[in-house]
Amino acid sequence: MHTGGLVRRLSACLAALLILFNCRKAEPVRRSSFPFLERFHTAPDVRTDLTSIQQDDGQWIMPAKNYASTRYSGLDQINAANAKNLRVAWTFSMGSVRGEEAAPLVVNNTMYVVSPFPNHLYALDLTKPGAPLKWDFEPKNMQSAAKGVACCDWVTRGAAYANGKIFFNVLDGRTVAVDAATGGQVWETQLADISRGESLTMAPLVVRNKVLVGNSGGEFGVRGWLTALDTESGKIVWRAYSTGPDKDVLIGPNFKPFYAQDRGADLGVKTWPPDQWKIGGGTVWGWISYDPELDLIYYGTANPGAWNPEQRPGDNKWTCGIFARKPDTGEAIWFYQWSPHDLYDHDGINEQILLDLPIQGRQRKVLVRPERNGYVYVLDRTTGEVLSATPYGYITTSKGVDLKTGRLIPVAEKAPGFGRVTREICPPSPGMKDWEPSAYSPQTGLLYIPHANLCQDTEGVQANYIAGTPYVGANVKMYAGPGGYRGVFDAWDPIAAKKIWSIRELFPVWSGALVTAGNVVFYGTMDGWFKAVHAKTGELLWQFKTGSGIIGQPITYRGPDGRQYVSILSGVGGWPGAIVSGDLDPRDGTAATGFVNAMSDLAKYTTKGGELYTFALP
Repeated sequence: MHTGGLVRRLSACLAALLILFNCRKAEPVRRSSFPFLERFHTAPDVRTDLTSIQQDDGQWIMPAKNYASTRYSGLDQINAANAKNLRVAWTFSMGSVRGEEAAPLVVNNTMYVVSPFPNHLYALDLTKPGAPLKWDFEPKNMQSAAKGVACCDWVTRGAAYANGKIFFNVLDGRTVAVDAATGGQVWETQLADISRGESLTMAPLVVRNKVLVGNSGGEFGVRGWLTALDTESGKIVWRAYSTGPDKDVLIGPNFKPFYAQDRGADLGVKTWPPDQWKIGGGTVWGWISYDPELDLIYYGTANPGAWNPEQRPGDNKWTCGIFARKPDTGEAIWFYQWSPHDLYDHDGINEQILLDLPIQGRQRKVLVRPERNGYVYVLDRTTGEVLSATPYGYITTSKGVDLKTGRLIPVAEKAPGFGRVTREICPPSPGMKDWEPSAYSPQTGLLYIPHANLCQDTEGVQANYIAGTPYVGANVKMYAGPGGYRGVFDAWDPIAAKKIWSIRELFPVWSGALVTAGNVVFYGTMDGWFKAVHAKTGELLWQFKTGSGIIGQPITYRGPDGRQYVSILSGVGGWPGAIVSGDLDPRDGTAATGFVNAMSDLAKYTTKGGELYTFALP
């Protein structure tokens, strides 16, 4: 063994032991089926055992809590009987007035939280009263031009922990690794090109010694991808594109999609007009899940470009769908397309919750997904077969999903196009549910879904591609759906495929959900209320008015004092909060303008600001 390799292994193990984590022996490196990957870096497989550590409910080491993305905690000190007594334990100012979408992390008595651009990483000492700041890391040489390129605010959705390091993405296209103990930079890697309209807003996921990162910028005509970086060096291990020839998409002999329309050579080219796939979107800015037993990662691909569907006839593979891949090589195993030839910017980047459930009398490994097109899908995660797809809100754009073919059944008269206004498109362009993640409780067997009740009118216009500028092609007017309310928080039974209870909110619920063993569900509202409701009934147990609207992700952890705490970032922003958090940049396009018009009264209910709140029982 080379001395350098030995030192790297010993250093990683020492760092892991210092934070009470395990360092596991490397497994054999699997040879890629794609020869061109040999030009990328391979390194010794040094890893924290995240599969074991995620089971520690005292900590919160990744935004989704675990690889299955349940956002469920087994802590029950705070429960349905005493949640009414919750009080503020401490707060921390984020020093920002943009949208706060991140989930904090808690690793061995330190909390880590990332701000919007310029993307400070803060470490807070949970062993001391008030959780004072341990250190503040700011990436060097920030490219301020990223603020003008990034669609829909300067947000980030969080960080990830592994191997004694915190990994997070910077808006200007870099992934950074920071020493979790000292706050010193370990490495940084430039992945995205803001001159082409690319940015990075998603929270990375670490699987073994791979940091998985995807790009943003589908409204700018970029080409989507997911990239794996080595945790120890930051060098690229593999990159899988969402459009283009099979060799670029990492489709090989083991690719076996369940449905016939997804089989065939180079569909990432053939289902597009000539060369349109090169600016075809399919970005990967949402959530990734991982099944260690099947050794598969799952992630969604975003909308095709341009929005105007008449400019891109065909199914537009591999956008608006979901891939299952091998994490070591990126090799595609199966794919399913939620919305072939996406008409409404319904994307496909939402969370996928991995569960083992009895479906139709048979125990199945399933993937549950509340999709933006308005259906809760239950898929067999070993094959990609759709087992059920059930509406969870008001839909006018489709008639259902054909379970034999797996295809969405569109309503022809609702298709937008040149020179005409199509009215009452429901769900609208952001979808019935945007990026905000659901939670699942194994105690209640229910999925908790934050979402919107919105519709829109759309007129198709010509979109012309200029690198780094909006590539949309739609004029949009959004408004409240049936009933006049704009937000909903639902409890859903994925086995029975039905809604159990529902809460109406004035504005779209853009906060993530958290559920605990104490039968308490937490979520926030855009007018600034942080709420605890009964997991079985939806009864309001407690609420607290924060200083700004909430679009963040709540977490819970056990403090050094043995008490259970709940934390949430307050700070309105993103598309729905643009009218409050700052002037809407014209580069964000007419669709963002349409959303802001739908939220025109939000400024009456909240102001901008960024604050981390942490609550506990007295």
